Amino acid sequence: MRLSFEQRRWIWAYTFLALPLLFFLIIRIAPTLYAFNVSLHDWDPLALERPFVGAKNFQRIWTDKVFWQALKNTWLYVFATVPLSLVLSLALAMGLQRLTRFVGLYRLLYFVPYITSLVAVSWVWRWLYASNGVFNELLRNIGLGPQKFLLSPDQALLSIVAMTIWQGLGFQIIIFLAGLEGIPEIYYEAAKLDGASEWQRFRHITLPLLNPTIVFLTIVGVISSLQVFTQIRNMSSQGQGGPLNSTISLVLYVYRLAFDSLPSKMGYASAITVILFAMILVITIIQLKVLTRRYEY
Repeated sequence: MRLSFEQRRWIWAYTFLALPLLFFLIIRIAPTLYAFNVSLHDWDPLALERPFVGAKNFQRIWTDKVFWQALKNTWLYVFATVPLSLVLSLALAMGLQRLTRFVGLYRLLYFVPYITSLVAVSWVWRWLYASNGVFNELLRNIGLGPQKFLLSPDQALLSIVAMTIWQGLGFQIIIFLAGLEGIPEIYYEAAKLDGASEWQRFRHITLPLLNPTIVFLTIVGVISSLQVFTQIRNMSSQGQGGPLNSTISLVLYVYRLAFDSLPSKMGYASAITVILFAMILVITIIQLKVLTRRYEY
């Protein structure tokens, strides 16, 4: 039977879609399901026996003080990072949009930190935060005393948040610029003719029409913040989320349980991973329901 041109197009389309879907199922979905299976066992990779314990690993979470500290730190990190980064990146994007010269250069300068290795950025900022680092030297020069930054339980998490916001601004600026350039200029011209101020144009035109962009960046920001690991691992005291667990995150705690503990507590770590997965799923669904609104002009 000879296939028509349209039928061949559909077959090739589904073939090309099936390949990345298969890769996604093998790399993402299968390990997630396997982690759920591991969470139901007393699992040590080096042990010959891995007894089934049911919900015991999940019950253990209720009495684990380090878990609750990690959960608190993770959400503090989310609430400190996501709103501030959105506001700063939108303000900078609107400023860059008004430039008439060296536009590409400025965009490149903001984007370079994002494509730089996060490990390298973390160690550079760790040096900046050192007692004899650049930040403390600047504070001494203006008459203020040096700060402990990463060595202080009160300042360590905020110090990491500051680095994360700086490092991720470039990505959000580029996305906001794409959204801003997609808004028809005719809306602003009509608003000017009606006597709308710059703030009113921003509030009633720019923000509503940037809603899909804001939703996307919010969801991506929350998910990445809930999974924060690299910067805490490289900037915190001894890479363990210190001092006094003041910077430990859920992912770092999972890493400590699975790979730094002897014997390995892989089953318990997987139970926390399952909870984190469920948390991210629920939060993403809520964000899509709450933040997604349609605007028509």
